[in-house]
Amino acid sequence: MNNTTQIGETAPLSCTLNGSSFEADVDPRRSLSDVIREDAGLTGTHLGCEHGVCGACTILVDGQPARSCLMLGIQADGHELTTIEGLANGDELHPIQQAMHDAHGFQCAFCSPGFLMSTVALLAENPSPTRDQIREELSGNLCRCTGYESIIKGVETAVELLAGKAVSQ
Repeated sequence: MNNTTQIGETAPLSCTLNGSSFEADVDPRRSLSDVIREDAGLTGTHLGCEHGVCGACTILVDGQPARSCLMLGIQADGHELTTIEGLANGDELHPIQQAMHDAHGFQCAFCSPGFLMSTVALLAENPSPTRDQIREELSGNLCRCTGYESIIKGVETAVELLAGKAVSQ
């Protein structure tokens, strides 16, 4: 039996996307970023280089940062995906989004989805990173507008905001 997919054929994709069930029939050769943007209609995941270099397309796959331009959509089958649209709670920004806003972390904000998703993963693993750890963790994300200092300050602000939120709960 031949298990190869022919041109024009689709394969079923079933995953959790931002906390909700998502199903689609996708061309197995399409990137996950294209599936997210075109099939799910979530355009917050940005495409910069489409080679995995810039980090703008970073999402969380089972809680870990991943370049969605380097994954095939079909590879997400059975996994939990979180995009930038999955952070806010309605009109209430996620604390990391609020911290970046308060610190004026971005100028044009094209890179912000990737930086934010990378920061979510970093702070989930290490809620009190040093400045050097923040720089190292975010070094795979590129920004053409800032000198990165405001982004680092935004992460530090998020650490403080999240620590205060944890204490008050």
